[in-house]
Amino acid sequence: MSDRPELFVTNLHRNFTGVSATAAAVARRQAARYSMQIVGRPLAGCPDPVSIRRAVILSRTPGEDRPFVLWHVRRNNEMRAALWARDALKLPVRIVFTSAAQRRHSALPRWLISRMDAVIATTEEAAALVPNVRAVVHHGVDTERFCPANDRDAAWQDIGYPGRFGIATIGRIRPEKGTDVFVNAMIALLPEFPDACALVIGKATPQHRGFVGELQARVEAAGLSQRILFTGEIPEDRMPRLVSSLSLLVASPRYEGYGMTPLEAMASGVPIVASDTGFFASFIGDDRAGTLVATPDAAKIAAAARGLLDNPMELALKAGNARHRAEDLFGIESEVEGIHKVYQALWESG
Repeated sequence: MSDRPELFVTNLHRNFTGVSATAAAVARRQAARYSMQIVGRPLAGCPDPVSIRRAVILSRTPGEDRPFVLWHVRRNNEMRAALWARDALKLPVRIVFTSAAQRRHSALPRWLISRMDAVIATTEEAAALVPNVRAVVHHGVDTERFCPANDRDAAWQDIGYPGRFGIATIGRIRPEKGTDVFVNAMIALLPEFPDACALVIGKATPQHRGFVGELQARVEAAGLSQRILFTGEIPEDRMPRLVSSLSLLVASPRYEGYGMTPLEAMASGVPIVASDTGFFASFIGDDRAGTLVATPDAAKIAAAARGLLDNPMELALKAGNARHRAEDLFGIESEVEGIHKVYQALWESG
């Protein structure tokens, strides 16, 4: 392995997002395979990052066995930075972009993506919407980091939230993510399960604080403020322990490009109830790992959750299936290997 970086993985978003999580999971494995440098903001478990300016300097001279360095980007601003290095500064850089969106990009992203040297799509649907696709590589989950609790009941008690067991939704708090669907479903469901506590895990941007206030007002009006809790964003290093303590994860977005939180739950042996968007249908597999609901409808989400919670044997069966599917079909190793083949093809092409 060369002392000079051969791979630059960019992370230019100031918040930790689902994109950050997928980049971090892959980069942790890539660090042992390549001379790699994170650019921008830190990714947990990865080498310390450098600035874009420093990355540009380091990109001037590829490693002795490489005709150029690779920049792996995942966001618009990261594509722009890489294009600046390659096209404006004329550095020996090739750019790989991961695309998860399952709807048509707007004009600027379409143009940026058209300038990429290689695109990796996370699904066939995403591949159909962008040019220069070299491979379809599903996001994977780190099944060592996310794994079942030895005793779920004890794990929930250790977390410190009320009740005997937990149900959660995880992600940005906004209408697109269906946070209101989850809250309305829990308002309907929790009176039937007095031992349950529901968690809304995630951050709201300033533009959605009014939305959060409306949801909290609904919860208060229902008399459930002590049982439907808005936790805010939880640090990444605490998430595996929290997810493994849950009895059920609900993912009810109106739109999702791919969606990692259901996979992380599945790897933790947690069944999921999900709306039919993202790649959720493939995760669940004919309801083997949970229940898929055709539309993000609160009554249907509540009914699906009720069906599992009322049947402990089925819940346990789907918990086991969830873990097996995450390990067998969606492990991080498959994603890392699929990405490596794209890198290698670029390097070999000169």
